[in-house]
Amino acid sequence: MKRLILYSVHCAILFFIMTISQASHAQGPGFEDDVEDEAVPIDGGAGILAAAGIAYAIKRFKDAQKTKTIPADKLK
Repeated sequence: MKRLILYSVHCAILFFIMTISQASHAQGPGFEDDVEDEAVPIDGGAGILAAAGIAYAIKRFKDAQKTKTIPADKLK
């Protein structure tokens, strides 16, 4: 019961923080009409970080598969 109450409180706090953060994203009037929008390039650093994250996730998955225990009835 205590876990349920704690979970509910955490969910309520998370919901409150998410709604407040959405309201706080006020923007100014913007740029003049003569300013062109330019696309933001994703450089090699973001690609390297993404590849490293995927490699780390695969390693963790394989390590977790190795440490699974085999039931005693399957050993015979």
